[in-house]
Amino acid sequence: MRDRLLRPPRGVPAAAAALALLCAGCAAEPDPDVYTIMNSSTDEPYHSWDDEVMKECGERAGVQVRQLSVPADQLVPKALRMASSHSLPDVLVLDGSDMPQFASAGGLVPLAELGMPPDDLSEGARSFGSYDGTYYGAARSVNSLGLFYNKDILEEEGVAPPRTWDELRASAERLTEGDRYGLAISALSTADGVYQFLPWLWSNGGDERRLDSPESVEALEFVVSLVEDGSASRSAVNWTQADVNDQFIAGNAAMMINGPWQQPVLAEHPDLDWGVVEVPVPEEGDEPVAPIGGTTFTVPVNTEHPEREKTAGELVACLTEPQAQLEWSTKASNVPVNPQAAERYREEVPKLAAFADQVETARSRTEHVGTDWNVYSQAIGTALQAALTGEATPEQAMSRAQSQVRQELRSRQ
Repeated sequence: MRDRLLRPPRGVPAAAAALALLCAGCAAEPDPDVYTIMNSSTDEPYHSWDDEVMKECGERAGVQVRQLSVPADQLVPKALRMASSHSLPDVLVLDGSDMPQFASAGGLVPLAELGMPPDDLSEGARSFGSYDGTYYGAARSVNSLGLFYNKDILEEEGVAPPRTWDELRASAERLTEGDRYGLAISALSTADGVYQFLPWLWSNGGDERRLDSPESVEALEFVVSLVEDGSASRSAVNWTQADVNDQFIAGNAAMMINGPWQQPVLAEHPDLDWGVVEVPVPEEGDEPVAPIGGTTFTVPVNTEHPEREKTAGELVACLTEPQAQLEWSTKASNVPVNPQAAERYREEVPKLAAFADQVETARSRTEHVGTDWNVYSQAIGTALQAALTGEATPEQAMSRAQSQVRQELRSRQ
């Protein structure tokens, strides 16, 4: 049995620490036949799609399901307030990078206790839903990054989709002409830019825990070199991933780094013939390692009505079963994590099949650093900006980033 009143570990933010004493649903006697699921599915058609599948899963579990959707940037603050008032929903859908904050405070039920061990998942998919080695969040679909390319431009220039850094550098240089860059990337100091930097960092053997290592510095040097030789725009320091997609659609870039979530926008431009391969690796034969993103379905601890946890687990199992993963991923332009569902996805959505391959070796941003990920993310983002604007060399930028992380973590102790 787990300890339902876990002491939060040292360094956990005070807001999250409040979760250690939560008892979801004990503020008011819940309706035994109504279960709530809180998520950030505010946009259409996603909200309506969720209503449909939640109704079906509720019928299978013999209960009614009420979907509570709030904007993504408000979900965690709202969940923390609900925790402090003992009114958390039965199921809480959290971004993979936010889940450790709740798990570290003892606020989530290990899914193995509810009959959902992650035995058939890849190591990356397990890490995405885990904290400190325990699996708390089941994903319905995930995303990662790939290299999109304009088939017509590459064919015209006689360029094959690059697979290695050297090939990417040569291809991007050759494809750069006039107002068109060979490659478009996001290098913002915020989440978009950091997310896009991680494949270079991780595939090269770099590690956010050692930002000043030779491998980490080399990854930043590679990105800087693409901008310095003119193959990628200096405006990358201001571009979101949506901006990168716009540049690609407009023909201002022959290739781009981006995610499967851009497919609906790309589909609005049928004249644009594009393909996707995995993000290039340093050397042929290297394993590509990219970040895995998306949301996880979690079950908050319910000390007042523990019997509700079992039914909440049934809902999570239904919402994330292989067929549900396949159906949702196909509609929402994401990728299933179940191996069998992923194999069928490759057949049904061949244009995005590269992402199913990429996810197999992808890993969670919080796998090694847990609730401290934001500290590392801010340091990486600062280093990106410093190096790409010429304020510091890549070596200096990463050395400062390592010092920034060290100082911030010390201040939290």
